[in-house]
Formats: sequence, structure tokens, C-alpha cells
Amino acid sequence: MTYKYFPHTDEEVAAMLKTIGVASLEELYADVPDALKFKGDYALPEAMSEEEIRRFFHTLGAQNDKLCCFAGAGVYDHYTPSVIPYLVERSEYLTSYTPYQAEISQGTLHYIFEYQSMMAELTGMEISNASLYEGTTATAEAVLMAYNNSHKGKTVLLSRTLDPKITAVVLTYAHFHGVDIQFVEEKDGVTDHDDLRRRLKAGGVAGVVVQQPNRYGIIEDFTGMSEACHAQKALFIINSVAADLALLKTPGEWGADIAVGDIQSLGLPMSFGGPYAGYMCTTEKLMRKMPGRIVGMTHDNRGQRAFVLTLQAREQHIRRQRATSNICSNESLATLFATIYLSLMGKEGLQEAAQMGYDGAHDLAEAMVATGKAELVYDQPFFNEFLVRMDDRDAFYDKAVDLHILPGVKVGKDQLLIAVTERRTKEECDTLCGLLNS
Repeated sequence: MTYKYFPHTDEEVAAMLKTIGVASLEELYADVPDALKFKGDYALPEAMSEEEIRRFFHTLGAQNDKLCCFAGAGVYDHYTPSVIPYLVERSEYLTSYTPYQAEISQGTLHYIFEYQSMMAELTGMEISNASLYEGTTATAEAVLMAYNNSHKGKTVLLSRTLDPKITAVVLTYAHFHGVDIQFVEEKDGVTDHDDLRRRLKAGGVAGVVVQQPNRYGIIEDFTGMSEACHAQKALFIINSVAADLALLKTPGEWGADIAVGDIQSLGLPMSFGGPYAGYMCTTEKLMRKMPGRIVGMTHDNRGQRAFVLTLQAREQHIRRQRATSNICSNESLATLFATIYLSLMGKEGLQEAAQMGYDGAHDLAEAMVATGKAELVYDQPFFNEFLVRMDDRDAFYDKAVDLHILPGVKVGKDQLLIAVTERRTKEECDTLCGLLNS
């Protein structure tokens, strides 16, 4: 007999078992401990109609405890305009995941081209690729890019104020590519400029990676860093939350060679951690060193505007030894999502949303400190995320969760990293702050 999802007949199973030299399925799995083997019938429900299935999953979904989110650390609860999910499903966009054939993928290539243009403007850089997997691996790719660009430098410096998740992924990439990773120490919650200069002068540095805002939500001053890096022929790399660049000084203005980060903040739902996409922007000089691909605009033989894959750096397109990356496709759907978000919000909308998060975070931080039960860990300028210390952090956290509030991200033994976006209301902030006195 055959089954819908297991289409092999008993005869076919017997033939395969004979080929590999075992008499039965039980013998095939003889090395698996009995304690790990499931015995009995699966508790599968009876077949249901479409309406019954919808009701079933609605009931399951209702069991989820939806929390008011003050957590950040790289993923933020930003507003998603309701029109975006409908637009991304239009057939001219939701086509081939990888646009190999330009003639049938003009919609996909067009929005990627627009994405590149908007990201280049947002970061103040000259060139953007068609996006990468997500912001953490985009940073790791930038490290490899600096390493491959350098003739003598084998070391890449990471600031201690870089998000630990990013650092962990970079270390993994570096280990398997022979990159020597060293760290620039932090001082008062920001990158220590003096330590950076000392390490640069020691020589052999291919690149330097910093973060803006950094892992504590602090807005760092990178004055002089670009010049110090370039004096030693090292690339200056800045990782930034994309939406924050609507108000902050851009990587281009800081003199960065490569700007990387995640585009989740551009309206993508948190979705339990993904899928997201990473951005990478750079100077025209480094364009051919970029991983991924770049979409360009041209004209066809009838004079009509057309979009094509201009630069491609994957093994399927060029000789393996010349490939700069094994990335086979960008997170195309997430990129489309962000492109529509940027188009809908516009420059003023992005700035207004970022300003609301900034103002809300500062109001909440001031109110929490005023209770005398919390204190800012660092006396530094911050954006929409701040780190506080409190004696009863865990009790405060548990009380918040009981009220359906995710109060932040735990750091160390007594600290909490709290983020505020345009979605957090004054009432929600007051409720969170009020728990300090309850």
C-alpha cells in the first residue's frame, strides 16, 4: 500500500533494504536506543473542513500570550502599515525568488533597484547591494570583505560595544577564513578611542567594526576614527539599525567604507526572530569587492527602461576562485517589504517615527530614574534604547510579564536593556514605570 506523504510501496521498501544489506526497518534503526523510539499510534485528528481548520488554528493562536514589547537588542516592535502585506502579494512582485531571467523578473529587479537607491541614500553611501541574509551575517561578510581587500593586514578589530550576537557570528566566520579577530576595549560604555589608535598603529589591521547605536543603545561619537583607520589602510565599518539613520549622522558622514545592519526596523514584523534581511552599502571604489549582487538600470533595444543583474559574485556565475561570497540569494521578500515601507513612510515619516521612539525612551528613562529604584548604567547620550540597573531586576521583570509586558532584555545580574518605539504609548510606559513602586 502507499501513503500520501510516504509514497513507497512495501515492495520498494524491501528492495531498498536489500540493497543496503538489512532485513527490516527495525534492523535499520537498531542503533537508536529504545527510549528514543516512539511506539504507538500518532494522535492525529480526523480530517477537517477548511472552516474547521481555520477555527482550530484560531483557537491555538488564542493561547499565545501577546506581550507589550519593550525588548530590543537588535529587533524592535515597529509599526507595519496595513497595506504592505497586500502589496507584497501582487504577482508582478511575488515572482521568482532569484531573478535569473531578467526578461521575466522585471518587477523583482525593479523593486530591488529601488531598494538599493533608498538604502544608499539612507546610509549616505554610494553603492548598495541587493541585500544579504540578515544584519549579523552582513557584518561578518563586511569583515571578510575588509580582510580580502587588504594586502598585508590579517587582523580585524571589533569594538567591545558591538552586540554580542554579532560578535559571535563574526568569530565563527573569521575562524574558518583565517581572520585574526581582536577587540578594542570600551570605556564608559563607548569605544575607547585611545585603545583603537594604539591597536591601529601596531599595524596589520585590515578593518575596524563599530556599532551605532551600540549594544547599550548609546549614540557613539566616531570623530577621527575614519581618518585613523585610513591612515593605516584599514577599512572603517559601521553597523547601524536602519531606521535610526533617519535621524542619526549616517555612516557616509562618519567616513565609513562599509555600512551594514539589519532592515528589520523598516517595518518588518518581529515574527519570533525572522525572516529579516541585511543591508550592505559601500563606496564605489569597493563595489567589486561586495558579496551578493547588484541590480542596475539600462535600456533595451527599443529604448525602454529595463533592469538587469549588473554585478554578480556567486560561484554559479563566475569562476569559483574569484567568487567573493557563497550567498546564493537575498532575502527578496523581506527586501520588498522594506522597500514598500520606505516608499510609504518617506523621509518625513521615517524621521517622525524615529523621533517618537527617541522621545518616548528619554521620557521613560527619566521617569524610572526619578523613582529612585533604577539608575542609568552609563551617563551617555542614547537613542531609543537604554540600560538601567535595579536591585530587584528579576522581580520587576516577572511582575511585568504577569501584566503581559515584556519589559526589556536582561543584561548581567541586575541590568535591563529597555527599548521604546513609536508603538509604545504613554500609558504603556507609565504602567511599566509604575511597577518600580508596586
